[in-house]
Amino acid sequence: MTLLLEEIPVKVRPAVEELLDKNQRLEMENRLIRERIRLILLLKYGRKNESLSDGQLELLEVEPGVSEPEVEKEASLPTAEKQVPSKKRASNHPGREKLPEHLERREEIVAVEASQRLCPCCGKERCVIGHEEKEVLDLEPLKYFVRVIKREKLACKSCEEGGVVTASVVGPRIVEKGKLSDAVVVDVILKKYGDHLPLYRQEAILERDYGLEISRNTLCDAVMRAGDFLRPVREAMKGELLAGGYIQADETPIGVQVPTHSGRNHQAYVFEYSCPGGNVVFDFRMSRAREGPRDFLGDFRGALQYDGYAGYEKCGGKALVRAGCWAHGRRKFYDAHRLDLRDADALRMLDLIGELYAVEKTAREAGMNAEARLDLRREKSLPLLESIRSCVLEIRGRALPAGALGKACEYLLNQWSKLVVFCEDGRIEIDNNWCENAIRPVVLGRKNWLHIGSEKAGPRVAAIMSVLETCKRLGIHPRDYLLDVLPGLPDWPIKKVAQLTPAAWKASHP
Repeated sequence: MTLLLEEIPVKVRPAVEELLDKNQRLEMENRLIRERIRLILLLKYGRKNESLSDGQLELLEVEPGVSEPEVEKEASLPTAEKQVPSKKRASNHPGREKLPEHLERREEIVAVEASQRLCPCCGKERCVIGHEEKEVLDLEPLKYFVRVIKREKLACKSCEEGGVVTASVVGPRIVEKGKLSDAVVVDVILKKYGDHLPLYRQEAILERDYGLEISRNTLCDAVMRAGDFLRPVREAMKGELLAGGYIQADETPIGVQVPTHSGRNHQAYVFEYSCPGGNVVFDFRMSRAREGPRDFLGDFRGALQYDGYAGYEKCGGKALVRAGCWAHGRRKFYDAHRLDLRDADALRMLDLIGELYAVEKTAREAGMNAEARLDLRREKSLPLLESIRSCVLEIRGRALPAGALGKACEYLLNQWSKLVVFCEDGRIEIDNNWCENAIRPVVLGRKNWLHIGSEKAGPRVAAIMSVLETCKRLGIHPRDYLLDVLPGLPDWPIKKVAQLTPAAWKASHP
């Protein structure tokens, strides 16, 4: 039975009110603690896209030595919120994919055994009427060889005064007088920054599989030399990027070995600036301070899209337009949903934001240009934005300010002026995902090669990664580009280096 406050004697009302307030505070603290415990358990056990119930997470926490397969099995079990197992998706496998036509075909005829070559009825020899054919992908291990370069020397036997002439050196090389060819240097670069294979592992593989003892220092010197050559190309790419009207920006930490930090790495940062479908330019900085974006952007006056990091404020020209990222806004509501799967408010927000993305999907599938996409957004997305804002204001009024849902609402409202910019310019994407996808190889790489060897190496690494990621985005094979451009770069006029950017190279190599 619930008593109304008016029914309680006047003398004890203050004490009762104090107890009610205290109870409300404790309930709020309890909800926050439960949120944080679930978040910790999800970070410890769960994948980003799995939904474990609180009961499942508690069982995993008390069970020693839980392995990842066990977590996945537990996540697949029906939760308290969904007792009925989902139906198995119908198989839609198209069958075995045909191997690419450009690969060389080597036929291997398998003959019928001698005991089966004669007809069992008449005893005559059976004739070949065809073959049952099957294609299998095969390989020959990578083969290293020594190229012996002999430059011809000529002299006149009749008169010594004529002297000796020697054949000219055949073209420039990445490492002059070095024992590594251009092809080997490029291969090392691609394995490290394309396949995230550290130099010490490459050194071990060369010795294990090919009996080659090539020191890590030799490999490192060759890579850094190539990175030094590519720095002017990276500057030209930066010029191309700033000349456009739209840039996406993101940053990620990276460890750097410095003499002043004995036994540990200094935390530097790699900033990434790019345009969807265009150049990707990495900028190495020893800190995350605003000076990095300010120096890079200069007086850029176009549109800059980022995730809300304050370091990009007060950068660029006065006419700079700042755009927000809906992927980050959605992610915060998704995190709130993960912490409380029964929260209807978080699900409601995810559905509304999903409708925004449905509009973008329609534009993408229709192949719309910037103008057509802007018209569609004004027709479909603007009304959705009004609904989203009203919903966020309503939810914020009842959500815990320190809770995940309250923080998600606060982020969206603080970024609102930036989040609606995509409905004012058809070039601007709804989110920063192009940029995040381009910076992902850096994150994968640092998990393997751990750190950059020195502060001086940072800009060289940034130049290499800029070229490789831009080649990937433009559909250029980086090996072809590097082998064509790198050897002659030291002798190339600095004023004409813009002719060697990946975009310019692609235009001249259709």
